[in-house]
Amino acid sequence: MSVAELSFYLFALSTVIGGLMTVLGRNPVHSVLWLILAFISSAGLFVLMGAEFVAMLLVIVYVGAVAVLFLFVVMMLDVDFAELKAGMAKYLPVALLIAVILMMQFAMAFGAWDSSELAEGLRAAPVAADVQNTAQLGGLIYDKYFLLFQLAGLILLVAMIGAIVLTLRHRPDVKRQNVLAQMYRDPAKAMELKDVKPGQGL
Repeated sequence: MSVAELSFYLFALSTVIGGLMTVLGRNPVHSVLWLILAFISSAGLFVLMGAEFVAMLLVIVYVGAVAVLFLFVVMMLDVDFAELKAGMAKYLPVALLIAVILMMQFAMAFGAWDSSELAEGLRAAPVAADVQNTAQLGGLIYDKYFLLFQLAGLILLVAMIGAIVLTLRHRPDVKRQNVLAQMYRDPAKAMELKDVKPGQGL
């Protein structure tokens, strides 16, 4: 067994274990740490495939930002996880039934799987010898698929604005800052001078 094959099996095993422990972990902080392990192991698999840019993107974005954000939210919010788990327990039979159905579908799919002899060659993307894969990926995104890339960003922007609009609530008991009212106020009306005599209060 070569070093690449051994590394693949180690990364694949740690990815599966990290994913399972993320779901099965009783402590939310431990679940986030297992999730970070799954992300790092997945990045190692991408490195073995020759996709270094995607691997570093996975580490920087998901491990460095998303997972750390999850960790901060879990540690700083006072969430009653016992109550949440009690609510999840009543849906456990339905979840197990869905899991069994999915596993049966996977078994049927892998049982009928037939790999072609040309599959390995078809999976390999044409890579120029003097150009790195990061440069080729940038050329595809910002040259060949530039319009689709911008449309995908526009869809995400619309989704973000829609989420903000749907979750925004104007409650009358909450004081909000009105910047325009502060800027356009008249100083003569904003302040009032009182002649306070000695021994008297306002």
